[in-house]
Amino acid sequence: MLAFTFPGQGSQQPGMGAPWVDHPSWALVDRASQASGRDVAALLLDADAEELRRTENAQLSTYVLSLVVHDAVRALGVRCHRAAGHSLGEYSALTAVGALTLEDGVRLVTERGAAMQAAADARPGTMAAVLGADDEVVAEACAKAAGDVWVANTNGAGQVVIAGDPAAIEEAGALAKELGARKVMPLPVGGAFHTPFMAPAAERLQAALATTTFHDAEVPVVANVDALPHQHADQWAELLAAQLTAQVRWRQTIERLVADGITAFVELGPGTVLTGVAKRQAPGGTARSAATPDALEAVVEAARQVGAVEMRATETVPAHHRSSQEHAPMPHAIDLHEGEHLFAAERLVVSPAAGVFTPAEGIAEGHEIDRGHVLGHVAGQPVRSAFRGTIKGLLAVAGERLTHRQPVAWLRSA
Repeated sequence: MLAFTFPGQGSQQPGMGAPWVDHPSWALVDRASQASGRDVAALLLDADAEELRRTENAQLSTYVLSLVVHDAVRALGVRCHRAAGHSLGEYSALTAVGALTLEDGVRLVTERGAAMQAAADARPGTMAAVLGADDEVVAEACAKAAGDVWVANTNGAGQVVIAGDPAAIEEAGALAKELGARKVMPLPVGGAFHTPFMAPAAERLQAALATTTFHDAEVPVVANVDALPHQHADQWAELLAAQLTAQVRWRQTIERLVADGITAFVELGPGTVLTGVAKRQAPGGTARSAATPDALEAVVEAARQVGAVEMRATETVPAHHRSSQEHAPMPHAIDLHEGEHLFAAERLVVSPAAGVFTPAEGIAEGHEIDRGHVLGHVAGQPVRSAFRGTIKGLLAVAGERLTHRQPVAWLRSA
């Protein structure tokens, strides 16, 4: 079984979107910009390290890039059996498995970032990673420190993140070293997240969560707060509100995923932090990261080894056909035969809701459509294409009862 994991704030870096500009999945950046009212492309391409350090910028850019990578991986037929995200990454995970729409996810992440930035401005704080010490040792160091400092993340394998007042963090770090910790590393974040310093942000976020429609997830998502799998729509508002002031229980999350049968971990988004943790916490499995298109082939191969590729690779396609996407035999075709490149031009249009499908008039195979074109309706909601291209096949018929995110059509994107 395979799990998608999604990084949190601190994984961002200048220019992290550049490798994806010419990829079809970059279209999500335009949608995110419209939903947030911000120039997300500029954050991903032009923002420097100091600009990205600001919470509202770090969170939005990391969330959007993670979903660009996820979109590219899904377009190649890779599917997960579980998902999890580290702090902010939990929003990426929920969007990836259909519990949130991209637009609602962008709205929540934008509000979350603004609320956390406001809380950080009102009560300055920071975070640091303590390496080479058990959770209990670090908790003891925090308890002995005179100021406000707490364990914020238990990442496992001797990595614990502390957060709080900068002076208290320095004191707790020194105490942890006295108790055997190997190293204390400051983190590039702008506040003391997952501590009581974030209580005002949690109150503000609750209002946004209360007006958000969540959906049942396609697969269970293991939550930060309790390290338990959740799949029902009515559970997430409370979990996400609690997350801001609670520990991120990542070590326990990996342990739960392993206990549930996960043997392959794929980190989608900037950085490789979660991949390193998975390698240490689940040494019997495999862990891969995908931050650029160059990593997609290795991700697909890892997924194939555990049967997590939905569409079969084109291993029997004649060699003279492999150089042309025109001859790809099915949506999401993948060609790994003799080192050929991956095909990522075939895209699925999926249902926005559960219900009976009513096709739009004139929709047929070979029909040219633009981005935003309505292919029909499900439960009164329009089925819109996120891509411009040619319809290569219809996967739903009039009167068919569809599930949420069930494929309706596949097309070759322009």
